[in-house]
Amino acid sequence: MNIGFVNKKFLCEGVNLDNIINSTATPFYLYSQKEIEQNYNNLNNTLFSEIFFSVKANSNQAILSLIKNLGAGADTVSAGEIQRCLKVGFNPDKIIYEGVSKSEHDIRYAIKQNIRLINIESLDEIPLINKIGQSLNKVVNVGVRLNPDIDAGTLNKISTGKKTDKFGINIEEIDSVISLVSTLQNIDLISISCHIGSQINDIKIFEKVFLKMKEAADHTLSKNINLKHLDLGGGFAVNYKKIKNDFDIKSIGKLVSSIFQNTPYKISFEPGRYLVAKAGILITKVITTKTNGNINYLITDAGMNTFIRPAMYGSFHRVEALNDLKENNINYHIAGPICESSDIIAKNVLLPIQKSGNYLIIHDAGAYGSVMASNYNSRGFPAEILVYKNNYSVIREAENITEIIKKDKIPVWLKSN
Repeated sequence: MNIGFVNKKFLCEGVNLDNIINSTATPFYLYSQKEIEQNYNNLNNTLFSEIFFSVKANSNQAILSLIKNLGAGADTVSAGEIQRCLKVGFNPDKIIYEGVSKSEHDIRYAIKQNIRLINIESLDEIPLINKIGQSLNKVVNVGVRLNPDIDAGTLNKISTGKKTDKFGINIEEIDSVISLVSTLQNIDLISISCHIGSQINDIKIFEKVFLKMKEAADHTLSKNINLKHLDLGGGFAVNYKKIKNDFDIKSIGKLVSSIFQNTPYKISFEPGRYLVAKAGILITKVITTKTNGNINYLITDAGMNTFIRPAMYGSFHRVEALNDLKENNINYHIAGPICESSDIIAKNVLLPIQKSGNYLIIHDAGAYGSVMASNYNSRGFPAEILVYKNNYSVIREAENITEIIKKDKIPVWLKSN
């Protein structure tokens, strides 16, 4: 175990959380490097496929640098994410760019960086990419993200593979894509991909996706397309209710081995959450306690501005108290400081009796935590810290509200004399 209580002391690897709290203002995110390494090695040794980290899960440059050093590529959804990856040293040939809304500026930037490929998600993108490639005198490697119309059986807000979702091109339109690409001189179709959503537990769903994509790949090859890559997305479930993840990743590896035998293209995946979610925690301080309508509230300094997943998705995250572990437990609702009724981190959590100044640990916050933070209510982004063995380093300073306010510009006609 890399994160948890040992002899009544909460440790992240070899570092006592108390030591970090004494030097760092809450709220802050804390990550275990060893946990990320173990998660990556588990995937890499099981899937025997190329791995492209979904940067949107956690784009801190220290995390990206770590994942790059482990051997992964990067799956990006904006020019900004491409820039982050290039800055930490990702080989451009290990960067994929996708997303449903790519501006002409962003496409041009991606092409100039000579990244591996751009995944198209609409027929409209194809002539635009060709036009930009022509203006730069480049042949652009592209893939097509197919929408296989398969229900991932997950939350609607994180479903991406049904026909009615906004992502990808309907799989029935693959011939239209091939026909259009074949008429253009500055596009080379080398990949097909899909991603049907997150938090998929059912292995049969993955099997259904893999078989459908194998069929699409075979069809594409039959049209004399030099297919080099088949990307099967991500979506491996993380169990937020348990300390250890129990998703059967070995079954995914077995499916890949049985379905994709002797193929002329490389198989790849785009995991994000699976690599970093359980490697991160969020530390918050209890600002005050109160009881309203028989509900015991703990009001904390972390809220939906710091960590929006509970408010946005209704997601569950385990919460522990840093003080005595099992004494005088009572039921609490944990609420943040934001002026919104939806700013609730967790409900009905059994904790030792709390008081102002105590600290709480919100588990499994390494994915879609800091990257989704906001300045709502004029609050700054939290600090982020990476732990490795007995050392820790601040990998992002807490944001100073004074610097945020300086970004506002008041027109001259509104300034007072």
